[in-house]
Amino acid sequence: MSLFPQFSIPAAKTGGDLPLYADVAMDYDAGTPLWEGGNPVVVTGLEAVKSWAWRAVATARYRYPAFSWDYGCELENLVGQPYQADTKRSEAARYIQDALLSSPYITACSVTDVTFDGSVFHMTVEFSTLYGKEGFRV
Repeated sequence: MSLFPQFSIPAAKTGGDLPLYADVAMDYDAGTPLWEGGNPVVVTGLEAVKSWAWRAVATARYRYPAFSWDYGCELENLVGQPYQADTKRSEAARYIQDALLSSPYITACSVTDVTFDGSVFHMTVEFSTLYGKEGFRV
């Protein structure tokens, strides 16, 4: 018996192949979805996983009730903390790995070239997916 009987919860996949991942294409420089003819541009495979990963890193975890607690990144927790620079680099890498490895399509993640420009982080995120390797600069 379910509280909401008209909605069924799909059973979790316990193995086998995942369906081809599809997502909205992103303009990474502008930070907005791409639109064509009044509709969002849909991409599949590696580009779709990259789009999801980019948004997951850019979204604050636990802030928006529309997202599950598994989605988003906790980078903003480092703002104002009196940590040493090495500690901030390490924590930033851990937060990004935690955010990206929540996807079943991402199998590995690494964060390299973490630098500060004043008080702003810059880092390179590289990850392996079921479709190949990809990355972006944050």
